[in-house]
Amino acid sequence: MCGIVGIVGKSPVNVRLYDSLTMLQHRGQDAAGIATCYEGRVFQQKGNGLVKDVFQETQMERLIGDMGIGHVRYPTAGSSSPALAQPFYVNSPYGISLAHNGNLTNTAELMEQLFKTGLRHVNTDSDSEVLLNIFAFELQQRGKLVPEADDIFAAVRNLHAYCRGAYAVTAMIANYGIVAFRDPFGIRPLIFGERESEEGIEYMVASESVALDVQGFKIIRDVQPGEAIFITQDGKFYSQQCAVNPRLVPCIFEHVYFARPDSIIDGISVYKARLRMGEKLADKIQRLRPDHDIDVVIPVPDTSRTAAQLLAHNLGVKFREGLMKNRYIGRTFIMPGQKQRKKSVRQKLNPIELEFKGKNVLLVDDSIVRGTTCQQIVQMARDAGAAKVYFASAAPPVRYPNVYGIDMPSASELIAHDRSEDEVCKEIGADWLIYQDIEDLIESTRGGYVEIDEFECSVFNGQYITGDVDQAYLDRLDRRRNDSAKTKTAGASADNSGTFVP
Repeated sequence: MCGIVGIVGKSPVNVRLYDSLTMLQHRGQDAAGIATCYEGRVFQQKGNGLVKDVFQETQMERLIGDMGIGHVRYPTAGSSSPALAQPFYVNSPYGISLAHNGNLTNTAELMEQLFKTGLRHVNTDSDSEVLLNIFAFELQQRGKLVPEADDIFAAVRNLHAYCRGAYAVTAMIANYGIVAFRDPFGIRPLIFGERESEEGIEYMVASESVALDVQGFKIIRDVQPGEAIFITQDGKFYSQQCAVNPRLVPCIFEHVYFARPDSIIDGISVYKARLRMGEKLADKIQRLRPDHDIDVVIPVPDTSRTAAQLLAHNLGVKFREGLMKNRYIGRTFIMPGQKQRKKSVRQKLNPIELEFKGKNVLLVDDSIVRGTTCQQIVQMARDAGAAKVYFASAAPPVRYPNVYGIDMPSASELIAHDRSEDEVCKEIGADWLIYQDIEDLIESTRGGYVEIDEFECSVFNGQYITGDVDQAYLDRLDRRRNDSAKTKTAGASADNSGTFVP
């Protein structure tokens, strides 16, 4: 999962891009990058690490220009090499930089096609670089000295015809403007807004609405599935539907875990969706165990807190912050490697013994993926003196790999794969385990928003919306992306020094 942002302003955008990326830091902690444009030249800064580490004052000063794009990344496809930090850049045609959130499912096929038809060499194993080269190739085929909106939309239209999978994209065309588009199913989120400045209207596009909020941009709407928008360098706005039969099927896991609770995605408040998840969980507990003996509800910080609060309220039991979080440790779910995840859980959370000793505790988490975190937290609760430890997941069992940009590539690494709920309960060491039902999760997420008929729920039900994922594909993905394969590979040497792209 990644975060993207693009701004067409009337004044320098470097600081605003930086601030926006800090608001999207939860979406990726492996690498960060910014590209800006000034007088037709592209300036970029990118590298491994958090936003605050990649961008220092001297590098920020080099990122000049009134338009630019930014990206935060964690590794899904490919490795963690600095060479994979985004945005990517190609100099022909025009000079294009691109940042991408999601994952293509036909990358290998596209790489071969790119070389055979356009003699384009892709230098990394990143599907984002493939996307960039396809867009660049299609735009070059138009043969225009000065690209117009219709040329941009034609290039995106052809890209949709070739590319399968999930993609939300921001791209900057040097000297001309910023393009943003979303895959025909709208799997990954993308939203845009505007702000009135003294010099005129400024535009911004980002993965989540919270990035727009903090920069003072008024939300216009979400980019629609298959739609492309083009904002010229002087602030003219164009949009067009570029896909055949687009259909909104957004990823439900955004609401479960990835997105910030203060974001609104496809018209749905993430905060309210998580409240309803807690409500549904409470209903299920009361239905299954009306005489439950739960003394206290304790959330696993931070994502589950909202659901846990309403769950406790509806059960009529105490809600307590029994696990204190070290704010300087990254999100364990997006850390590559099982050993690193295990180590990070112990560094990240510390129990308050007072809230556990002698009590029957219900721990609430947003989901259970590999089970690493759950096992250790359950043991922490026991070590702190809990009489019984129950565990609730605001999401259903995660049984299937994700192929659309979430790091769940290997079925064998998912604790619920080929296990019953009782077996998972035993595996994590809990006295009782309760999962959200998928129907309740969907109803919680949708709320009263009737425009979404379907969500992308493949990790729960194994149904892949793009229709091109079979067992052979999943087996190949497993071999390439499981923990044993996900070692740091030697890419092109790179550091955090700023670069000028000629």
